Formats: sequence, structure tokens, C-alpha cells
Amino acid sequence: MLKTIRNAWSIPDLRKKLLFTLMIIIVFRIGSVIPVPFLDMSALATAMNGMNEGNTMLAYLNTLSGGAFANATLFAMGVTPYINSSIIMQLLTVAIPPLERMAKEGEAGRRKIGTITRYVTVGLGLVQGGAYWYYLHKSGVTVYTEGFSLVFSAIVIILVFTAGTALMMWLGEQINTNGIGNGISILLFAGIVAQLPYTLSMLGQFWKLAGEGSTQFYFLVPLWIVIFVAIVWVITFMQDSERRIPIQYAKRVVGRKMYGGQSSHLPIKVALGGVLPIIFASSILSIPGTINLFAKVKDGFWGAFFNAFDTSGWLYNVLYFILIIMFAYFYTTIQYNPIEMANNLKSNNGTIPGIRPGAPTADYIRNILSRITLIGALFLAVIALVPSIYGSATGMGRMAIGGTSIIILVGVALETVKQLESQMMMRHYKGFLD
Repeated sequence: MLKTIRNAWSIPDLRKKLLFTLMIIIVFRIGSVIPVPFLDMSALATAMNGMNEGNTMLAYLNTLSGGAFANATLFAMGVTPYINSSIIMQLLTVAIPPLERMAKEGEAGRRKIGTITRYVTVGLGLVQGGAYWYYLHKSGVTVYTEGFSLVFSAIVIILVFTAGTALMMWLGEQINTNGIGNGISILLFAGIVAQLPYTLSMLGQFWKLAGEGSTQFYFLVPLWIVIFVAIVWVITFMQDSERRIPIQYAKRVVGRKMYGGQSSHLPIKVALGGVLPIIFASSILSIPGTINLFAKVKDGFWGAFFNAFDTSGWLYNVLYFILIIMFAYFYTTIQYNPIEMANNLKSNNGTIPGIRPGAPTADYIRNILSRITLIGALFLAVIALVPSIYGSATGMGRMAIGGTSIIILVGVALETVKQLESQMMMRHYKGFLD
């Protein structure tokens, strides 16, 4: 990867793209430390103390925003509204026929869906910003608490949060146009990398405890580093894994020329849904913790109910495992239609050797998708649960860089490197890839 970046840097055009992407990341990090107005920063620090150690939606948002959420800065909402908007539009494209037809209109249809996605992002930013202001207000963080000043400050804070979301969306689109990689993914990558110092400080604290008498951490801290490296290797291997279905195209004569007759394959990636099943599952399981954050129930039935959804509890981990598998199948179902794939093969005179065209081909593809999805879902579930289980079993608590963050980091890095390699190949710099 470093060699690819070094070779790309020697190409003036790609060097400009890399510098532009780096400049956008710097702007993003600057916006992540500019606080919104009308807040008591000392009260904010008290309200957000220990956020990364809890199982709430706020801790999840803080991780994705690179710590900006806990500091109530301009980019506190991060790219989460845009991610949620994109997911909603993907689901609606399957469920609503007009949107489905729009998606099949080519580039013009995709631009229309992109415009709708932006409007939905702004709407979600307003809702999420309003909820965050309410939490800050109830926690005693806002400076003004009554009268016209309260209303005015609330409007300003919510609009600043929403403007930050819109600005991040625009910055991501600028990377898509003038930089390298997927813009939103790059910003998400930068936010998670910004949390690495917190993880290193946690490991440093445990190492210090080892020197003070807790000698088990002399073994547990290096073991966690080894597990982290092993997880990165497994993710890298699984990201490139695919099941190739052989395809044979029949020969056909058009005019005086003969077409077809070649063999090909239909690739199906093992990690079909990427990190989305984990995002869905963690978002749903963080709802009880978020509700309890506002309700502050500690005793009785509801107190036991909310405590059951703590990340260190067995119920949380079992439900997390099941939901990841369920959402992996759900995402595969809405993204891949075996009947449509079989019809496309039939219309192009393509067949799977040993399988009859039509319904048998659709059933064959459906069975392969089912098995591949199970393997990919188990991979995601294990990667997502290993940091949590390790932290609970060893007493090291919740890791700031969890399985979801590691998958995002590795996935974005691999995709960016592949794009750099393709850019160099387009410019005929073949020797740089040797």
C-alpha cells in the first residue's frame, strides 16, 4: 500500500488529487474542534464524561465523528445523517416503483436520486440536531434556559449542527470529484483514525497498571495488539474473497460475424453487505441504552432491562450476533435478485454449465447467495464481537476502536489503494505497479 502511494505521488496529476484529499481532511478536522455557540464547555465535559465506555447511540455517533460529537462541535453529527439517508434511499428504491424506475434510468436517474438523498440528509440532520440540543439542554450544558434567549439559542445550535452535516456532505462530494477515494468513506476513515490516540492511551493506562502490580496486563495488552493485527489480516483476506460462478456464452451469428462462444464467470463477493449489517445491528441495540440515558432508570424491572443491554452482557452479544446475520441476509435480498440475474444471463445467451436456463438457474444462484451470505455474516459477527468479548473477559472494558471501526478502516484503505492503482493503469504507468 505504501509503495502504491509513493508511486502515485510521483505522478503530478495524482499528487494534486492526493493533496486535495488531504486538504479536505484537514478542513474536516478543523471543523471537528470548533464548538457551537451558547454552550457551557465545563458542563459539557461533565455530561460527556465516559461516553466512549457506554453502549448508547451517542457513543456510536462519537466514534464515527472522531470525537466531535462529545465536544459538540460544528461537525458533531458527522456523516451519520448522510449514511442513514443513503440506506433509506436504497430501501425505498426497492419498495417504491417510481424510485426503482428512476434508478434504472442511468446517470440521469442516479443524479435525481442523489438530489433526493441530499434533501433527506438535511432533514435527518435537523431531526438529529434537535435531539442532540434537547439532550444538551436537559444535561444543563446550554447557557440560556428560558424565554426568548432559549428559543433563539436552540434555533442557532440546531441550524449550526445541520449546516455542519450539509458541509460535510459537500466536502465528501468534492473528494469524489477532485480527490481520491469515496468522499464520505474518507471522512469516516479520518474520524475513526482520530480516535486511535484514545485507544493507545487506554492501552498505556493498562500497561501502567501492570507496572503497579496488575501483572496480567503484561500479557493481555500485547495479546490485544496481536488480535488486532490478526483481525486486520482476516478482513483484508475476506474483502477480496469471492465465489465465481462459471458462465458459458453460446455462439451466435449476426450478419456475417460470429459472436459469443467465450467462457466467463459471475463474481459474488463473500462480504456482500460490507459493514452495513453491523451498523444496522448496533444502531438497534443502542436504542435501549440511549433511552436510559434520558430516563436515567437504575432500579426495578426497567433498570434490570436496560442493564441487560450493556455491551458486556451476554444478552447483548447474543442479540448482536443474531441481528448481524439477519441484516446480512436482508441486505443481500434487497440488493441481489436471482430471477433478474438468471433472466439477464438468458437474454445474453449465457448459461451456467450443467444448469438449465430460467428457473433452475435462479434457484442455483439463490442457493449460492444463501451459502455465501452465511459465511460473510458469520465473518462480520465474529469480527464485531471479538473486541467486545475480549474486553469483557479480560476486564479491559469497551475498546474505542471496535470491530465495526476496524472493518471500515481496512475497507476504505483497500478501496482507496485500488482506485490509485486503477488511476495509474489508466495513465499507462505499468512499470510503477511492478
